[in-house]
Amino acid sequence: MGSETPSPMPKASPEEARQPAAQDHGIPFSEGVKVWLRVAALSFGGPAGQIAVMHRIVVEEKRWIGETRFLHALNYCMLLPGPEAQQLAVYIGWLMHRTAGGVVAGTLFVLPGFFSILALSYVYAAFGNVRIVEGLFFGLKAAVLAVVLEAVVRIGKRALKNMAMLALAAAAFIAIFFFDIPFPIIVLAAAVIGYAGTRAGSRLFQTGSHGKAAGALADRESVLGERVPTQTRPDIAWLIKISAFLLTLWLVPVGLIIATMGLDNVFSQIALLFSQMAVVTFGGAYAVLAYVAQLAVEHYGWLRPGEMLDGLGMAETTPGPLIMVLQFVGFMGAFRDPGPLDPMVAATLGAVLTTWVTFVPCFLWIFLGAPFIETLRENRAITGAMSAITAAVVGVILNLAIWFSLHMLFGELVLWKGYGISVEVPVWSSVNEPAAVLTAFSILAIFRLGMPLPVVLLSAAAAGLAWRMLAL
Repeated sequence: MGSETPSPMPKASPEEARQPAAQDHGIPFSEGVKVWLRVAALSFGGPAGQIAVMHRIVVEEKRWIGETRFLHALNYCMLLPGPEAQQLAVYIGWLMHRTAGGVVAGTLFVLPGFFSILALSYVYAAFGNVRIVEGLFFGLKAAVLAVVLEAVVRIGKRALKNMAMLALAAAAFIAIFFFDIPFPIIVLAAAVIGYAGTRAGSRLFQTGSHGKAAGALADRESVLGERVPTQTRPDIAWLIKISAFLLTLWLVPVGLIIATMGLDNVFSQIALLFSQMAVVTFGGAYAVLAYVAQLAVEHYGWLRPGEMLDGLGMAETTPGPLIMVLQFVGFMGAFRDPGPLDPMVAATLGAVLTTWVTFVPCFLWIFLGAPFIETLRENRAITGAMSAITAAVVGVILNLAIWFSLHMLFGELVLWKGYGISVEVPVWSSVNEPAAVLTAFSILAIFRLGMPLPVVLLSAAAAGLAWRMLAL
């Protein structure tokens, strides 16, 4: 890393510009760009699908890095706020081609989803009340419920390898569902438990969130090998410069918006809310959507009940991180409160602002922390903390699944409080029978028939359209 200095993204720093086309590992930067374009184009199916695509291309096909290094980077990214798959792309891009590699990998990962959801948001805002559009998104909501439930099972199988991990997941669910304990506190508590337990000699937290498969590529057999690349060595001067640069890109626009428009303006609210989310969205989109949906619907009035599921359906059916659903929230918030601007212009600016304050911090977390994490690859206590966090995230995602189910399947909910517990309870007579039927079929298609996610989503959308067109 040495004399490397940051420069405006996505250009390489002056030190990087002096490098030959191929680094000492022999992989040209141009080859890296092609690989990250390919990863971005195939990044469907949520974080699990995106990570699987990245693993297949980077580890199995290109053999750039080994299995252990890949999983260590992934566990660090799961520890961070924000989308772990996009941050993993930044991390690996940085490992291979320094700062420019990380910027290109992370930026390309986001762009396809940004433009796809922006186009769908235009359609939604313009024609959302048309019966055809309503039907399509009604079906998508049912399928998304099944997808979230499948995410609980999938991640749970990877993370909950023993009773200690299962207990962490259960405790996280109880804390957030019944007692409204803030997610960052749950993550911190899990990390402390995993770290302390491992330091005390326990092996219960060494299962990891992604076990190493038989025949996996060893680090020493990869292109990068087991060596420590120059840029993985912490350089305090460089860290201060890159942090200051990225903080400026992130916070200066937020400050200018607030200073010129005031705190009550929708753009100021978008900038502040999603900047806060960028700091606390541990566990990716699934872990934070319930909180964002509640704020967007009940506090700001940007969305109507159920519209968050419409946005999640967009994110599920387009490439890129699921956290891109926040772009839809920002779009609709500005669309419904445009001020003196044309609603579509305001909505576009809201989408761009949301995306900016959501993803610029992701580069900061990687560039600031990855050099230290690379030096701690053999630290068992850190690995234990990361694994414990993954277990807690399972409980948080289960909370999201139940929250979505209640709001999708029932037209009326009542709040029950007592003994320090606060929980929404459905009014059973208000059940939405068509939604329940579509959700049941989507669950059957995913869990029993093993149908591909795009097929399930498209089938559910078609069924929802048919029902809505035939309904009186």
